[in-house]
Parts: sequence; structure tokens; C-alpha cells
Amino acid sequence: MNRRHCASAAITLVCALSVLITPVQALAAPTPPSPTTTGAPKKTLEEVRQEIDALYRKAGAATDAYNLAEERAEKQSTEIVKLARSIVVGQAKIAELKEQAGAQAREQYRSGGLPPGAQLMLSDDPQLFLDGVSRIREGQQATQGVLGELTRTQQDLETYTKDASINWKKLEAGRVKQAKAKKRINEQIAAAKKLESRLKKEERARLLKLEEAAAYQQQTAWLSSGALKDINREASARGKKAVAFATSQIGKPYVWGAEGPDSYDCSGLTSQAWAAAGRPIPRTSQEQWRLLPRIAVKDMRPGDLIIYHSDASHVGMYVGDGAIVHSPRPGRNVTLAGAGSMQILGVVRPDK
Repeated sequence: MNRRHCASAAITLVCALSVLITPVQALAAPTPPSPTTTGAPKKTLEEVRQEIDALYRKAGAATDAYNLAEERAEKQSTEIVKLARSIVVGQAKIAELKEQAGAQAREQYRSGGLPPGAQLMLSDDPQLFLDGVSRIREGQQATQGVLGELTRTQQDLETYTKDASINWKKLEAGRVKQAKAKKRINEQIAAAKKLESRLKKEERARLLKLEEAAAYQQQTAWLSSGALKDINREASARGKKAVAFATSQIGKPYVWGAEGPDSYDCSGLTSQAWAAAGRPIPRTSQEQWRLLPRIAVKDMRPGDLIIYHSDASHVGMYVGDGAIVHSPRPGRNVTLAGAGSMQILGVVRPDK
């Protein structure tokens, strides 16, 4: 069952159980500034490159927000389905317990409506008296047990219903975040593509050369700084599997929100690579940075993940020899690049 069907099933099941939810309305995402201004001086190709790069980085950050909201929505949908099933079971149990309590009441009515103790005192048979005492105690314990279980089940049912309502509100809030993030992603990518579309063919070729030159310059400066003295450490067994998976995806296109098998975004590639190695990790680059063990850059080994930019909006997998494999941005394919070709925030190790 895919995510949309899972969410749909959860909605149908909970609504059928009359879980009242307060709807959450989405707010319009802010519109990014126009990439060009009428009458402004013509920008240099390098300025255009930097503007395009900034737009794609903003799209990457919004993609992370989208992916995180989607991941949480999936978990909340699953939880809602579990709670809804618990509610159904609880309602059936309450009906059963009420039937037992009713049967006991009917039995008392058939015995003449007298309390068991009064009926016992009217007996002049000693043996019947002793047998009656035992039955009264058993009956009282049974009645108390039924009533106690009924109370506990009703309390559980109230808790399940409250939790389902809370999770539903979180799910709706998550959908609002997803919608806003999706709007921002599409706006930023559209703005970047619009800038590129205005360039002539030879300018686009020069733009690509400028991108490569900027990456090479950053990589050279990084290596020259001595940040990475030993670039050929041995990967762990799982790290080797993760690297093998990631490098086998080279040439596949970047698609935001994609987790394979035909396309990937940056964290979709790294999370799937480590899943293939038997070590599930968080879906987004920001969560990978927040939750996975951090190590020093000088201690990197193949399979480690390098997190980029101050907002942790990009991630690549270190493959050794000062290189990473990553899914760069819309319009590009999974490729090898210099590990220092972008601003490094830090390094995490999934299998530490």
C-alpha cells in the first residue's frame, strides 16, 4: 500500500469512528522576489551563476522540509490506523462486558429480586447455607471483575480516541507544511530555470564551465588546507555496500522528493544507499546531521556522509580519494564530485 492509500485508509477509519477533528488551513507561501528587475543593469554571467546556485540551494532546503513532513505524515497515518483498530476492538469489548453485566442483573431478577445475602439467610439447610456463602463470594468477585474491566476498557477507549484526534491534527498540520514546501520548491526551481532560459546557447555552455571552475577552485583550496591528510582509509563492511549502491546510481537524474530506483534527491540517494547496506538512517540531510554520530573531517572514511551548507540542506557520500557521490540539483544527474567543492558543515557516520 502506498503512502497516499495508507493516509486515505486512516482518514476513512477514524472518521467512521466519529473522531472529531479541527481542520487546519494552509497559509500561502511567500512569493520569492523576481529574479530580474526591469531597467536594472545587465548581470554578469558569474552573478547569474551565483543567483541560480542560490535558488537551487533554497529549493534544496525546501525539499528537505517537504521530505521530513512526508516522513512524519506517513508515521502519523500508520499510528492513526493502529489507534482506529484499537478503538474498534475496545468498542467490541465494552459491548461484551455490558452483556455480561446485564446477564448478571437478569439472573438476580429471576431469583426473585432479593439480594443474594437475604436469600441465603432464609435457608434453613446448613449445607445450602455454606454452599451459598461460597457462591455469593464468587458472584461478587465476578461482578466486581466485570465492572472493573468495563471501567478500564472505557478509559482506554477514551485515550485511544484522544490520541487519534491529536495525531490527526498533526497529520493535517504536516500536510500544510508539505504544501508550503512544495510551493517554495516549485517557485525556486521555476525561477532558476527562467534565468537559464534567458541565456544564449553559448552562455549556457560558459555557465557550466563557470560551475565546474568554481567547484574545482573550492576543492583545490580544501585539499591544500590539509583538512584531509589520509584520504584512503578503509571503509567498514556496511560502508562498502553503501558506496557500491550509491556509485551504481551514477547517471540517474535528480528529482526532488525521489528515493529511487530511477531518480533521487540528495538525501534520497544517501538514505537508500545505507538502507541497502542494512542500516536504515533518517530520510533528510538535516535529520541525518541532527541524529547520526558526528566525526571529524580528518577521520573520514568511505561511506561517511558529508553534510553541506550552514542549513544542512545538502548531503553527499564520501567514496575516498577526496571525492563524493551525490545527487546535485534539478537538471543534473547523480555524479562524482570533489568532497570540498561545497561548503562543508560536518561529517556523520551511520555505522559508528
